[in-house]
Amino acid sequence: MILIDPPVWPGHGKLWSHLVSDVSYEELHAFAARLGAPERGFERDHYDIPAQWYEDALRLGAQPVGSKELVARLTAAGLRRRKVSPAS
Repeated sequence: MILIDPPVWPGHGKLWSHLVSDVSYEELHAFAARLGAPERGFERDHYDIPAQWYEDALRLGAQPVGSKELVARLTAAGLRRRKVSPAS
């Protein structure tokens, strides 16, 4: 299933949502392509989606969830990829 959290994450003068799949990266990439999200919007395990696309994502079938639930479901599916800290 495709999940999206509310557009509350600030960056570059905009608010952003995270778009994920709790099934596969293939499902996520296919949905993002239908939405019109550029490949550069993909970061490790999610797409960053600007607030103005949120309603479009819902119309295409993304399920709205809170940020904590989004991370929990991504983790439970084994699809969470954490940032790797540079070795010190």
